[in-house]
Amino acid sequence: MTTNERTLKHYLFASDFDQTLTFNDTGFLLSEIIGVPIEEFKRKAAGMARLNLVQQGAELAYLLLHDPEFRTRVRKEHLAEVGRRIRLKENIRLLYEILDGGIDGYHFDFYILSAAPAEVIQSALEGIVPADHIFGTEFRYSASGEIETIVRATAGYGKAVILNQLMADLQVGPDHVVYAGDGGSDVHVMLELNAREGLTIALAETRHVAQIARRTVLAANALAVLVPILDTIAGWPRPRIREFFEAQGFLIQEWDRAQTDWVTLRQAASVSALAAVEG
Repeated sequence: MTTNERTLKHYLFASDFDQTLTFNDTGFLLSEIIGVPIEEFKRKAAGMARLNLVQQGAELAYLLLHDPEFRTRVRKEHLAEVGRRIRLKENIRLLYEILDGGIDGYHFDFYILSAAPAEVIQSALEGIVPADHIFGTEFRYSASGEIETIVRATAGYGKAVILNQLMADLQVGPDHVVYAGDGGSDVHVMLELNAREGLTIALAETRHVAQIARRTVLAANALAVLVPILDTIAGWPRPRIREFFEAQGFLIQEWDRAQTDWVTLRQAASVSALAAVEG
């Protein structure tokens, strides 16, 4: 480690994948690819959620392993195809680069913790997030390519286990951890981090999650998550945050702050709107 690296404040940024960095749900796209009606997938997943058969977020993994319609049709290549088709939020690559070393005095290690199959996430974020920074649900396959067993399901409490291991490996305390998520699968890890002074950010107004997270950000642009990071962690005033976004090529057209921060960023001919809501 160089002298410069030692002077940086070191943080861990961990994010969910489905509906946090994407607009699509992995289960919906996979159902479409293998010819299972989306409504049928929704029905089965909802049934498991009501019965608490699996950790919240791991419904798709359970179906892939146990449901005949999914187990007999899905192969590893289908999961990679979902990743290629899934619609990502804007500027994830730029977010990764900024967190890596674009905030003066800070460095954030960027990791993905998601119940989505690892093959989906790796395919979707290829060339953006290193494969060894992605922790998704992992399967073991038979010689025919059929899913044989689950090696690891990164859902619910499983996310907290992996996050704690990353903190130990990176020698980062919980007060130097930022976690971003959107659903029930993120509740456990958010509650644990809140109790240990970490920063939790909800990227959706999902019931329970938005109430638990310390901040909430609603946006089509992945850079929106920087608003609470620059505000809460770096402690920057509003003018400096405006200048920072302008340096990245974005103009904050509006920023009306009451209980909710409504921010509009303009890049070239496109307009990206985000709302950062304090939890």
